[in-house]
Amino acid sequence: MNRILTLEDQDKLTELEIYLEDRSAHILGYPCSHYFDYTPLYKFLKYPINNIGDSFYSGGTFEVNTHLFERDVIDFFAQMLKAQENNYWGYITNGGSEGNLYGLYLAKRMYPSGIVYFSEDAHYSIEKYIDLLGLKPQKINSQKSGEIDYEDLEEKVKFNLGFPAILVANIGTTMKEAKDDIQQMKQILDKHNIKNHYIHCDAAFCGSYAQFLSPKPHFDFSEGADSITISGHKFIGSPIPCGIVIVLKHNKERVSNYINVIDSLDDTIMGSRNAITPLIMWYAIKTLGTSGLSNRLHECLDVADYAFEKLKTAKINAWRNPNALTILIISSVSKELRQKWQLAMHNGISHIIVKPGITKEIIDAFVLDVEKEFDFLKPEVSKPVVFTMVPDFEAQNQHKITRDNNK
Repeated sequence: MNRILTLEDQDKLTELEIYLEDRSAHILGYPCSHYFDYTPLYKFLKYPINNIGDSFYSGGTFEVNTHLFERDVIDFFAQMLKAQENNYWGYITNGGSEGNLYGLYLAKRMYPSGIVYFSEDAHYSIEKYIDLLGLKPQKINSQKSGEIDYEDLEEKVKFNLGFPAILVANIGTTMKEAKDDIQQMKQILDKHNIKNHYIHCDAAFCGSYAQFLSPKPHFDFSEGADSITISGHKFIGSPIPCGIVIVLKHNKERVSNYINVIDSLDDTIMGSRNAITPLIMWYAIKTLGTSGLSNRLHECLDVADYAFEKLKTAKINAWRNPNALTILIISSVSKELRQKWQLAMHNGISHIIVKPGITKEIIDAFVLDVEKEFDFLKPEVSKPVVFTMVPDFEAQNQHKITRDNNK
């Protein structure tokens, strides 16, 4: 029989709940939404469910799983991402990074001598997995917006014409939410007659809503993607980190092996797999649908517009890519403020991310805090910051001044 928790241990859990409640209300620098309610699923926590094996395979001797729900989730996103019927496959991962690993894993099995082209703004997991898989890396410069530099990509592709090309496209970079265009990437490959190629799209944050943007980014299967990874705990929201990876079925079959002991196919990175997260993603798509995701996007865009204007009005130097939910704060923000609002920072620049659950009231509270801060950066030329301008970050970081308190 289980022991009863001591009062001290019960107090620890109470303190943790209070702490998490407060910190969850102050996540502006990371893309994890807590705008969800999965209480109807709590009853399934009493079962030892495990999604070991391939959820699309009809066999399998372990039956305490949520394979049926996992298939529904993959079908939903495959249709959204315009995968060809009967030529897609996927599974629920532990997060977008595992999807990056899986995409590169398939690419290596197809092209062991391939060179991986990825921008300097790519997620840090890309370089890690290139090293883990023993692939050859080729880093590409980024434009100031964070989008890949297509001219540099072409130059480096030309230098390596004798090798297959494995391209990683960012559909929402970590800091600037820049989106690469795989059509432009493919044009470079076609121009130089590179037929052996693989395109993986890291759409961790934007993948669940990018199809509803206007103009729509070029990244889905109809436009040449071989694999796409999405995070489930970011824009959609989940109490447990998770992701969705979808690949072309005929590519996946290169790594698929029948395992006698489980009477199923082994074609995932992990053996035992979380069976709660497929249920969470299933509940999300059933209660939201494509219309709900689209509505969430436009609500977030409205708040992002509001936040950007609020920052400009406060004379806080900010910048934003077109249609992005991410806003860069090109200012000297104190460590205390970064900790309070959990702001990610890179090269002295912070950002805020407007995901579901971020309200105008939260933005007001944040801007008020920033207004009280000292030492803000000011552009060399005084003019309104507009969505399409690309800042000279290096120049701006050389001119640190105190905010004009007369405004």
